[in-house]
Amino acid sequence: MLAPASLLDLTPLTDRAERLVKAARAAGADSADAVALRTMSLGVEVRDGRVEESESSEGDDIGLRVLVGHRQAMVSTNDISDNSAALAQRAVAMARATPEDKFAGLAEPGMLARDIPDLDLIDPKLPTVGELETQAQILEEAAFSIQGVSKSGGASASAGIGGMVLVTSHGFRGAYIGSNHGLSMTAIAGDGIGMERDYDYSSVRHAVDLERPEDIGRRAGERAVARLNPRKVSTCKVSVLFDPRSAGSLVSHLASAVNGASVARKTSFLRHKMGAKLFADGIRIVDDPLRRRGLRSHPFDGEGVVCKKLALIEDGVLRSWLLDSATARELGLVTTGNAQRSGSSATSPGSSNLYMEPGRLSPEQLIADIADGFYVTDLIGVGANMITGDYSRGASGFWIENGKRVYPVSEVTIAGHLTDMFRTLTPANDLSFRYGINAPTLRVEGLTVAGQ
Repeated sequence: MLAPASLLDLTPLTDRAERLVKAARAAGADSADAVALRTMSLGVEVRDGRVEESESSEGDDIGLRVLVGHRQAMVSTNDISDNSAALAQRAVAMARATPEDKFAGLAEPGMLARDIPDLDLIDPKLPTVGELETQAQILEEAAFSIQGVSKSGGASASAGIGGMVLVTSHGFRGAYIGSNHGLSMTAIAGDGIGMERDYDYSSVRHAVDLERPEDIGRRAGERAVARLNPRKVSTCKVSVLFDPRSAGSLVSHLASAVNGASVARKTSFLRHKMGAKLFADGIRIVDDPLRRRGLRSHPFDGEGVVCKKLALIEDGVLRSWLLDSATARELGLVTTGNAQRSGSSATSPGSSNLYMEPGRLSPEQLIADIADGFYVTDLIGVGANMITGDYSRGASGFWIENGKRVYPVSEVTIAGHLTDMFRTLTPANDLSFRYGINAPTLRVEGLTVAGQ
């Protein structure tokens, strides 16, 4: 079915945001911006062939940020009726009562986006609830077709639309809208205390790009069965491979450490490492908010600043922080166009479509010379200290002997230090864009695997 035209039309939200900004100026704000967010979602979950849950939601939220000198306040509401004057007056009164923040303020006018690129983010055709039910049932049937799968952990199918409007008092007007489609299956293999579970999913902007539910369900079942009868391993120091599903977590840790807010607060172990060689030659890590149909793509950032492709790591060297205007001012730098924004808070820096570029070797070549090692498929817990760089996470996967994965392993901990991990990291050539943060299979040397 086609999404209702009223859902895709952000003009009413833009008009509302403009009235709020105008009201804020009339109430005494020196500057202001308003962000409006639209969300709509449909979701179905099936378990054991029956629909267990069906959800539908739709709503608009709007937030107003005002600045009186260097005093800043935010207010938000999901009431989009025209109460602009009252909301603006409350925000200005709050700002006057807050402490000064000398770094607060709108983005510099010269940094604002003037052209809004079309990133092909919206698929106007949404599935019906019946179509979602059918897809979820296919997921589950495919998982049960794998010998050894004993239970369903749930099959889900979803779709939705999300839109954003930003209006500022110094002349920016921008809006974009995007869709999302998702399929997910969790399969359980074995019985009693020997049960194991695993999952697979696909998440995309356009329904035509979804992987087939038959393939997703089958992979979930195969992964669950492969984990049956895991063994313990003795504590040792070995080479560790992270499959693409878990490899992105290492790129995520880097993103946290180069976030301008962490650097400004002195809570990043990399805060003194700008220009330092962190990775091997040839390694490049990129944030690309302009990737067509990207899961986290957007044509402008949360302050209206023009977006651009940004290399955080170039030939192994740290080249940039992730910055919004406030953190850039605090660090004496210029925003990188990485401001993120919700309706109820000020901006903060963050990544978009973040990925590590692939290497030259295949995963099979990366593993071929490992006599004893560990292939990680799942990680548990947070386990990375961004202040010190210490790394310790629960993990499961497969033991490697003589270049082959030979048996499943669970209930172990892998530990090291992120600077050492980055320095010894080797990427494979199997990068694919399936998640918000992506990496190919990664090999890291000399990690401690703590077992029995």
